[in-house]
Amino acid sequence: MTRCFPLLILLLLLCNVNSASASKDLKSNPTLEQHLNELVFRVTTIQSRYTYYKNIIHQNISIINSQLQQNKSLKQQVELLIKKDSLKDDLIRISKNELLEINKIRYLKGLEIIKILYEKTLSLDHHFSSVNTINDVNKISNPHFYPEFTNVMDQFKSKKKKSFGFDLSSILEENIYASVIHTFISLFTNNNKQISTEKSLSDVECILDFTLQMHNDLNIIYFETIFLQKSNDNIREELEQLFIDYTKPILYTNSLDICRNTDDWAEIGVLLNKYLDELQVIKNDSSKSGNVKSMLIDLEFSIDRLLQFIARYNAFINQGEIYYEKFGIMLNGYENEQRCSDKIPVEYQKLKESIIIAVEKFKTAYKPIEINGSKLKEVLYGINEYD
Repeated sequence: MTRCFPLLILLLLLCNVNSASASKDLKSNPTLEQHLNELVFRVTTIQSRYTYYKNIIHQNISIINSQLQQNKSLKQQVELLIKKDSLKDDLIRISKNELLEINKIRYLKGLEIIKILYEKTLSLDHHFSSVNTINDVNKISNPHFYPEFTNVMDQFKSKKKKSFGFDLSSILEENIYASVIHTFISLFTNNNKQISTEKSLSDVECILDFTLQMHNDLNIIYFETIFLQKSNDNIREELEQLFIDYTKPILYTNSLDICRNTDDWAEIGVLLNKYLDELQVIKNDSSKSGNVKSMLIDLEFSIDRLLQFIARYNAFINQGEIYYEKFGIMLNGYENEQRCSDKIPVEYQKLKESIIIAVEKFKTAYKPIEINGSKLKEVLYGINEYD
C-alpha cells in the first residue's frame, strides 16, 4: 500500500485548484439562498474529498509506525522514517490545497452575495424614488391642494367687505392651521348674502376634517420615509466600500457601480485566478511563507465583514417593514373615510395601496435569507475545518 500511494498523492497535488471557472460562477444568477446552499454543499464536498485522501495518508503512517515497532535493520528503519516524513509533507501540501479551494469558493460566493445585495439596495432606491409617497403626502395633507377649499377662500377674498375680516400673509396662508382658522372665521362672520355659509361649509367640511385629522400622521409618514431613504443611501454606500475592500487584494480597481454597469464580473474571476495561481506557486516555498500567510489572510477577511454587513442590512429591512406596517395602520385610522369617500383624494387610496405593496416587498423581495444555523456559520467562518 505504501508503494502505490505516492502516485495517488502526486495526482492529487497536480490538480489545479483553479480548475473551476471563477468567471462562470460570477456570470450565473441564482438567488441568495441558492448561493448559500451551494456554498455549504461545495465546501462540504471539498472537505469530504480531502478527508478521504488525508485518511489514506494517516493509514499509511499508521502502517509505517507498526513496521517501525517490529525488528527491523537500521537501514530499513531509516527508509521507513523517510517515507513517514514524506507522507507528513504530503499531508501539509494537501491541507494547503484544501484551504485554497475552500477560500476560492468562499470568496466567489461572498462576491455573489455582495452582487445580489447591491441589486436589492438599488431596488429600494428605485422604490423610494418612483413611489410618489413623499410628494403625495405633502399634497394631500394640505387643504390648499383641494380646489373646493381654494374656491371658498377665493369667494371670500373677492366678496368680503373691507370692514370685515382680514387677509392672511403668503406665509400664513400656506400654514394649514392658520388657513383653516381663517376659513372658519370668514364663514361665520360672513354677511354677504351671495355666499351661503352652510353650502360653503358642506363643500369643505370633509376636506377640513380629513386634513386636520390626518395632517400629523401624514407628516410622520413624510419624514420617516425620507429617513428610510437616507438610511438606504448609507447602506448602499457601505456596501460599495465593502466591495472596494473585498476586491483590493486581487488588484481589481473599478467601483461596484462601474463593475455592474459594464458587466465586468468576468474580469474579477480572471484576477482571482491569477491571485490563486501565485499562491499555488509560492505556497510550498518556505522562504515565502510570510507572503502566503498574508495573501491568505487578505482572501479570508471578507466573510466576517460580509456577515456583519448582512446583519446590518437585515436590521434596516426589518426597520423598514415595521415603519411601513405602522404607516398602514395610520392611514387606516381615518374615521370618516366612508362618509367622505367622494371628497377624499385618489392619492390617499393610492398611498394606502402602495404601503401594502411596500410591506410585502420588505418581507420578501428586499429581505435576504437570515444567516442562522451552526452548520452554515461553521462553513462561512471556517470553524473546526482544519485539524
